[in-house]
Amino acid sequence: MTQRGRATRPTGPSGRPRRSDGPRGADRGGAPRSDLNARKARLREVIEPVVTAAGYDLEDLSVSRAGRRHVVRVIVDADGGINLDGVADVSRAVSAALDAAEEAGGDIVAGEYQLEVSSPGVDRPLTLPRHWRRNAGRLVKMTVRGPEGDRQVTGRIAAADDERVALETDAGRAEHPYAELGPGRVQVEFNRLDEVADEDLGDDTDIDDDEDLEDEER
Repeated sequence: MTQRGRATRPTGPSGRPRRSDGPRGADRGGAPRSDLNARKARLREVIEPVVTAAGYDLEDLSVSRAGRRHVVRVIVDADGGINLDGVADVSRAVSAALDAAEEAGGDIVAGEYQLEVSSPGVDRPLTLPRHWRRNAGRLVKMTVRGPEGDRQVTGRIAAADDERVALETDAGRAEHPYAELGPGRVQVEFNRLDEVADEDLGDDTDIDDDEDLEDEER
């Protein structure tokens, strides 16, 4: 699920968003990596405290190009998940924080931008203990590292804490510390789709622009 917002710089007499100072083609041509990293770091400084104060975890933050504007994507989650009302609340709070930060200290994202806030989709990898805990009961596939080499394991998450995860597999129950595991991937079980929340199946929200998404800035 995605709550889409739009935040822009103040408009000029024509009503069109003002461009940031500097060469017109600077953003489209690509900014130096150090600038991109600084931009994301500044965005995180503004956004993460807002998300945390709302009771959620900031799972991912990315900036990409969509035609003539940037798209700021914010992925949030919590134990028990986040519903559409929660996404809408976070989106409004983040948008207000970004506006306030720009008024106080100038551009954070050069030019016009669009804010998208959503929950993680089922295809996002499990990389942190909280990701495994929040997917208890689901079937996952991962790489298990061992002295005899890596092997692929598929099992259902029986339990997870800050140190390890317990899996129910065809061979029985097994526990693995996270250091032994590669990123987990939730497996969609078609006979259990009614148990999977709509937001976990991903979101194909279209961007309102005739130009293709380009120049992903991760």
